[in-house]
Amino acid sequence: MGAGAFGTALAIALSKTGQPVTLWCRNADQARDMDILRCNRAYLPNASFPDSLTVTQDVSRVTNGIAVLVAVPLQAMRTAAAQIGASDTPLVACCKGIELSTGLGPTRVLEDVLPGAMTSILTGPSFAADIAIGRPTALTLACASALTGKELQSLLTTPTLRLYRTTDTIGAELGGALKNVMAIACGAVIGAGLGDSARAATMTRGFAEMQRIGAVYGARPDTLSGLSGLGDLALTCTSDLSRNYQLGLSLGRGETFDPTITVEGAATAKAMSEIAKQKGLDLPITQTVTRLVEGSTTIADAIETLMTRPLKEE
Repeated sequence: MGAGAFGTALAIALSKTGQPVTLWCRNADQARDMDILRCNRAYLPNASFPDSLTVTQDVSRVTNGIAVLVAVPLQAMRTAAAQIGASDTPLVACCKGIELSTGLGPTRVLEDVLPGAMTSILTGPSFAADIAIGRPTALTLACASALTGKELQSLLTTPTLRLYRTTDTIGAELGGALKNVMAIACGAVIGAGLGDSARAATMTRGFAEMQRIGAVYGARPDTLSGLSGLGDLALTCTSDLSRNYQLGLSLGRGETFDPTITVEGAATAKAMSEIAKQKGLDLPITQTVTRLVEGSTTIADAIETLMTRPLKEE
């Protein structure tokens, strides 16, 4: 459910196994275009659709499946969930972030709209293009039900897509959401010409913030140290393919960033900064990213603020 880059890539990867997969697209023209060309030229023009992949604009054809992978931006997930309606079909969130209006993560948003739904989240270090063309990728599948998690793990694993399961949905959600904030920070560091040493420090102290937040929410430390946390952090803080990192580069260089591109880390930083105030959390990098995105501080001021903080033990 969702024909963006990640949703399309997952649909391609899963249908390569020969099992029937339906890809829902809300835009009729785009759905027709994909069905005719047998590719998503807007996002993944070089990845052809297998014969077992069907494109539709009829949401009921998706919700009647064995599982529904909800691959829409988090800020649009509430609207998408409302279209699913009540169902016993397991729902797998395939996005990262924190909802601005509620502070909830992906599975909590689904459960808020659809009480009683069996939810899980698929997250970790991955770029859509890699998944679509069959490059080896490992992800975390987090589901509160161990039994459902095992069933989904078996269903969604392919020869090139390896899933590790956990019951720690909170940890998996936080890792996937917060690493985007740190990717913006690291992009800003490189964009401002501060160098790789400064980026390494930002990643490390950013991970410390992720652990601090995780402890408050009851996330397991091993989850944040795994694929959905540290693994995803390493990928998005070092690659030009990351949209969050690209936003950071633009901020560091003082350039304008395309406002039509979805960058979940910007909304997540703002949401988490508000939560930090409520819970008394010290999150200097997250709060600095929020101010940079909002335009209420400059790179020079941000650097001075972070570098002149009181000295302390690590």
